[in-house]
Amino acid sequence: MDLGIAGKKALVCASSQGLGLACATALAQEGVEVWLNARNADKLETAAKALGASVTSKVHHVVADITTKEGRAALIAACPDADILVNNNAGPDPLAFQEIDEDIWIEALKGNMIAPLMLIKAVLPGMRARKFGRIINITSAMVTTPRPHMALSSAARGGLTVAAKGQSLAVVKDNVTINNLLPERIDTDRQVQMAKAQAKRENITYEQARAKQPESIAAKRLGRPEEFGATCAFLCSQYAGYISGMNIHLDGGSYPAVI
Repeated sequence: MDLGIAGKKALVCASSQGLGLACATALAQEGVEVWLNARNADKLETAAKALGASVTSKVHHVVADITTKEGRAALIAACPDADILVNNNAGPDPLAFQEIDEDIWIEALKGNMIAPLMLIKAVLPGMRARKFGRIINITSAMVTTPRPHMALSSAARGGLTVAAKGQSLAVVKDNVTINNLLPERIDTDRQVQMAKAQAKRENITYEQARAKQPESIAAKRLGRPEEFGATCAFLCSQYAGYISGMNIHLDGGSYPAVI
């Protein structure tokens, strides 16, 4: 299926690995010119070279910390006329609520709410003027199914979700959509981190924690990064202009509610 976005330009945040790279890969395979981003220069260059060698579209990379004004400015300067923005960043560490002090709250909000909102603000005027824009926020299942040890993720990404929903109502008439992808148990390095945290929290081995992960999913398996990337690419397509302001769970059918 041709998604009709060949030749478009995409900024994909935190995309040297994991879900960000999966989204960048799916977009590049559709002929989108992509800008990868990360803080680690070596890892980012390696990812960009590997992706560039596997697709015919152009692949660029920008070393930048999007939690800073300077980092966001560098990313926008590299691609000032982005048609697609994929907001992504490392999730906050799972912590017990009483372990979270003010500084930790501020860092979580900067990384998972303020940074993506500022990037949305930067790209919206151009998208609206060109009458095409696709914004994807990679958030978390914790937005709709909060857990005690994931307060940082739920709060910061919940704030992003609400603010983005409001803007989605204002911009969809200009063929600009804003949607959120809510992953749970996609098999990336994040699941390794989560297993280590669970092992420590529950006093079990890492291997036991990893074995528990698919058991928490209705499909009884972890999601594949390419499944996630393909969903992102479709939501960025010319056919997705009537889908906006949505929270889309990629969780093996595990979300327990109807709405």
